Amino acid sequence: MPGVLPEGEPVPRDGSLPATARRTVGARGFGVYVHVPFCASRCGYCDFNTYTAAELGGGASRETYADSVLAELALAARVLGDSPPQRVDTVFVGGGTPTLLPADDLARILDGIDRVWGLAADAEVTTEANPESVTPESLKTLRAAGYTRISLGMQSAAPGVLAVLDRRHSAGRATAAALEARDAGFEHVNLDLIYGTPGETAEDFAASLAQVVDAGVDHVSAYALIVEDGTRLAARMRRGELPYPSDDVAADRYLAAEAALGAAGFSWYEVSNWARSAAARCRHNLLYWTGADWWGLGPGAHSHVGGVRWWNVKHPSAYAARLAEGASPALAREVLSPDEQHMEDVMLRVRLASGLPLDVLDEPGRAGAERARDAGLLDAEDYARGRVALTLRGRLLADAVVRDLLP
Repeated sequence: MPGVLPEGEPVPRDGSLPATARRTVGARGFGVYVHVPFCASRCGYCDFNTYTAAELGGGASRETYADSVLAELALAARVLGDSPPQRVDTVFVGGGTPTLLPADDLARILDGIDRVWGLAADAEVTTEANPESVTPESLKTLRAAGYTRISLGMQSAAPGVLAVLDRRHSAGRATAAALEARDAGFEHVNLDLIYGTPGETAEDFAASLAQVVDAGVDHVSAYALIVEDGTRLAARMRRGELPYPSDDVAADRYLAAEAALGAAGFSWYEVSNWARSAAARCRHNLLYWTGADWWGLGPGAHSHVGGVRWWNVKHPSAYAARLAEGASPALAREVLSPDEQHMEDVMLRVRLASGLPLDVLDEPGRAGAERARDAGLLDAEDYARGRVALTLRGRLLADAVVRDLLP
């Protein structure tokens, strides 16, 4: 409705934060997220804050985007002022399709972050990419600029599944790009999979898993298809053109992923993520899951510093206009209460293989943990040692376990 304020409280024009939020910046680690909102085409399942050339409209362009991001970075440096992080532990460039920007622009953004806050000597620097948006030459440029990790959106090896998802790349392009990334010197390569797409067979998913393993990557993310309102896929399902995803099928696919990846030397460290070694785990995502601080650059990006969370205006033209005026691009923010921080801490950490200490739960939560243990959803040996850690069955029912721990 016109005149209704967005959820959250207003953000000062200069983006300033409460002094209490700035006192412990980076105490648990500090990361930078960069959102690149451009895509060559829109996938049928996607509801991310992304824009094709036809959707972008005036006031923003790929050509000037890096300059806008660097302008927000300068504002961020002013906001944190005399309480900057000691170093940047991780950088994650996501989208959208970040690699639609020239590799030199991605290099310029990373250099800007290093100049403002300083990258740790062992910083993890990731960019997402669609398989068709990279070449051996662009990958070499990114690696030379300091990118250490790449995450490729494979989704499936089955042509029919890719067609349902409106993916443009060929069935073998993702694994070929993964090999090119390794040849370019990337230390860590991830492939993303989506399972449970209408029409996907067990054989299709097994073939996808086999291709991932054969590609020699050291990290795999696998997510059940979620049908979001407003997407082309949701519209097709409402019209009856496609069936809705099945929870039972999704559970079968997850078990297949655990079996195939486990046999190939991967171990789960978060419900939807597997790595060949501790060094291959996505450290940036671990910052999110363990309550660290991060600054999100770009339209629609979210940030968190010292218990304050805020989010930027979504459209690239509005984002660029605010920065051109010297104003913060933040749309609204919220200051998390201790109870809200505790709830989020439990919700996120219970999904990790490392779990969380039993004593962080209140009395009703510990009673819920006991019920979950008795139901086989929590590991009994870990529980006896005072930790809450999911079993394989518990991973399938992680949301139910969280509800028991936060009654």
